[in-house]
Amino acid sequence: MIEHPVRVHASREHLPREAQLAWKLAEVARDPVPVEPEVAEMIGNRVIDNAAVAAASLARRPVANARAQAFAHPYRPGAAVFGAATEVRSSPEWAAWANGVAVRELDFHDTFLAADYSHPGDNIPPILAVAQHRGLDGAALVRGIATGYEVQIDLVRAICLHEHRIDHIAHLGPSAAAGIGTLMGLDADVIYQAIGQALHTTTATRQSRKGAISSWKAYAPAFAGKAAVEAVDRAMRGEGAPAPIWEGEDGVIARLLSGPDARYTVPLPAPGEPKRAILDSYAKEHSAEYQSQALIDLARRLAPRIGDLSRIAEIVIRTSHHTHNVIGTGANDPQKFDPDASRETLDHSIMYIFAVALEDRDWHHERSYTPERAHRESTVALWRKVRTLEDQEWTRRYHDPDPDKRAFGGRVTVVFDDGTSIDDELAVADAHPRGARPFAREQYLQKFRTLADGVIARTEQDRFLDLACRIGSLGAAEVRALNLAAPPGALTAPTSGGLFR
Repeated sequence: MIEHPVRVHASREHLPREAQLAWKLAEVARDPVPVEPEVAEMIGNRVIDNAAVAAASLARRPVANARAQAFAHPYRPGAAVFGAATEVRSSPEWAAWANGVAVRELDFHDTFLAADYSHPGDNIPPILAVAQHRGLDGAALVRGIATGYEVQIDLVRAICLHEHRIDHIAHLGPSAAAGIGTLMGLDADVIYQAIGQALHTTTATRQSRKGAISSWKAYAPAFAGKAAVEAVDRAMRGEGAPAPIWEGEDGVIARLLSGPDARYTVPLPAPGEPKRAILDSYAKEHSAEYQSQALIDLARRLAPRIGDLSRIAEIVIRTSHHTHNVIGTGANDPQKFDPDASRETLDHSIMYIFAVALEDRDWHHERSYTPERAHRESTVALWRKVRTLEDQEWTRRYHDPDPDKRAFGGRVTVVFDDGTSIDDELAVADAHPRGARPFAREQYLQKFRTLADGVIARTEQDRFLDLACRIGSLGAAEVRALNLAAPPGALTAPTSGGLFR
């Protein structure tokens, strides 16, 4: 890897295009380095994972509405929309939008955590949509997805957005644009302009994940994917972007991030170096914010030791700065204790999540979030006994430069009404590569079968899995068929209204 220094440059300074971060990313995207077999297999796994969580969300209102918007923009050749028959085609940016919402709705696909947060699987819908529209084969698709993961993860390793309350889609717009550039074999100049436009149009605040969290939490990454497709289209027509987009005097770093004196170091693959970043990301076993994954597993482990939960006086979770301040009591969001809060808010409340996981000794993407479940009297009482504390050691482990030592869990102390207590801790989720039950192809297939059951016919599941499991060798026609069609009438209709019919 090459460490690329990034800082703000005054307008009177001349920062050559070749020294700008957007150009360096374009060079990474343009590098025709082969995709390693291990990476190609993981890309297949994540395509399966995305389809699994999309299938489980197809009947939900936000997804139904996004799909209705996509259907209002038919186009040929176009791209497929999850849940529709394969011959139904929408304009690729709208297909990316609908599929992106479906993938993101349940907060149930992959994650990467470092200086910032990310769900790099959000790159797949826009890259796949463009591949289908342009008639590209599986080898091109795999190259594009490898770049999308690489660029997003490398940005996340280096540039913290959340401390400035900027949403993490600001890393997704550029990565999706770069991935589409690789997919299509575009020149570096075109990719450079598309990256700059995508970043400029996807800088938004984190209020989408704060307070009363709405369905926009699922729409925001889909918006970034759609913006990336549109940015590439404009750049291919010769349109440019603000520059230097990161380093400019009024650029993203100077005005939205750490200011004119900031210094960042972004690690990027050297020319000819394989793009392997996807292997550093992690799958989710549970439909909840990633920083709750290990704590759900820990709650399931603790429940038999605790026995009578009514004897609990207090539960203290000592964890990292990120966990405490994003999904813990450090967020200072009263909505995280509100039984009437939205599902999107509850899946960002470790207090709620830990209480339900203790009671149920399980976690389910639907049952764990129903209004009836959130209003259960015993749950509300237990929920309000949970608090989090930042522990500097857990923060250090969260940011450990060695991926094999990085930890995303915490230490839990359960205090009983007689003053006695028990303690336990878990560093990583069971499904993590270093966990008790790491995800491999078998687990991705099982997750897909479970979530697609009752939504997608078994024969259609089999057809899709056959394609996804050999994604790198697919022909263009097979890439176009990489879709999940639901039986007629299986999905709910969108709500009435809307501008596009």
